[in-house]
Amino acid sequence: MTDAPLILWLRRDLRLSDAPMLQAAVATGRPLIPVFVLDPETEALGAAPKWRLGLGVEAFSKALQQVGSKLTLRRGPALPVLQELITQTGATGVWWQRLYDPASVARDTGVKSALRAQGIDARSFNGHLLFEPWEVETGSGGFYRVYTPFWKAVRERSVADALPAPQRLVAPATWPQGDVLHDWQLGQAMQRGAAIVAPHLHVGEAAALARLSGFLETRVNDYAQARDLPAVDGTSGLSENLAYGEIGPRTIWHAGMRAMHEGAKGAETFLKELVWREFAYHLMHHTPQITHANWKPEWDAFPWRGDNSDAEYWRRGLTGEPFVDAAMREMYVTGRMHNRARMIVASYLTKHLMTHWKVGLDWFADCLVDWDPAANAMGWQWAAGSGPDAAPFFRIFNPATQVEKFDPKADYRQRFIAEVSRNPGPEALSYFQAVPKSWALDPKRPYPKPLVDLAEGRARALAAYGARNS
Repeated sequence: MTDAPLILWLRRDLRLSDAPMLQAAVATGRPLIPVFVLDPETEALGAAPKWRLGLGVEAFSKALQQVGSKLTLRRGPALPVLQELITQTGATGVWWQRLYDPASVARDTGVKSALRAQGIDARSFNGHLLFEPWEVETGSGGFYRVYTPFWKAVRERSVADALPAPQRLVAPATWPQGDVLHDWQLGQAMQRGAAIVAPHLHVGEAAALARLSGFLETRVNDYAQARDLPAVDGTSGLSENLAYGEIGPRTIWHAGMRAMHEGAKGAETFLKELVWREFAYHLMHHTPQITHANWKPEWDAFPWRGDNSDAEYWRRGLTGEPFVDAAMREMYVTGRMHNRARMIVASYLTKHLMTHWKVGLDWFADCLVDWDPAANAMGWQWAAGSGPDAAPFFRIFNPATQVEKFDPKADYRQRFIAEVSRNPGPEALSYFQAVPKSWALDPKRPYPKPLVDLAEGRARALAAYGARNS
């Protein structure tokens, strides 16, 4: 049965190079049947990430055609879909790249157990991360709870080479029937926003590799400083592509290492950010409750508010705090948000507005095209104080002082807030074209007054923190 096909179950690994599972499959010489399954776990994605995933699937389907293959699309629960494909194709193996969020782990564990019980070669591979979360241990054999020791533990570790894309995939004698991607309507929930966000995307492996190359050629030297300036194009932007596996982490690691050895000043900081992503997955593996519950259980009694009218103003970019509002509008216009801004809006919601971090986490999960389950959860809990942060709760970002430091000329604010600019640009105005009509927003209306006085909001948060610890 060595000529029996292998089913390659694709998920967040939409690339041909630096793809360990794909390369191992190609090495067998067997016919390969790449499959993407729209299962309930994938259906549960928020509006923006689901739409962006569909674009990635479309791009990867075209890439497979260039190497003599094709992508079969099926919809339904993963196990019965894969079992049906096995029956139809005579495949004797199903291989996939591991994912680490709780829902994917539960699904994949069930699939692997059931298929192996049928005598099917069910295998999972690494490829989404540099290091398996269970392979990085403290001296006592536990897991890391603080980033800096984690970085020190992995920075000198050997990372396997990123192998090039295969030239050809062996096709089966006959291809199984599949769905039509358009029929899935993955962008339906985006409504008007899709047309606004689309020009800001870099979809597919070729775009991701070009993005990396461009960053290392022109911006890496200034990265350590420029990455904190939201009005400056100072980051790589690769979070979008990493989220869907359009570029592999080993590709980025080795390219960053080369740049560092060649003297690029910001390369080590860039590599630390890549490892920050690894740390998020490390924590999600060892403490999966981070995605839905306080990482520090002592925070369960903290008096955060649930969803509320202030949070709705926050969602709509109408808090009266320009740094916060510019960031929220940036997300609606581009599908992404600058990392410095993410910290500011998260701190503002959870501390100045005393609103539970899950409210923000869920909104980001609906709006971000670079949404990542581990990074989103760790980022929100880090900002809220309930997560893996060595600093105490009273580190409360002040949007007013932050904007003076990181947007001193108001370029970022004017780029995205029409009401604060005499001649608003296309991105500021496109926000009003992207949001739901039911919001009834108008760029000609006066900019709103602040929801809360920043000093009073800070004092209220500190009082709540003090009462919790008294």
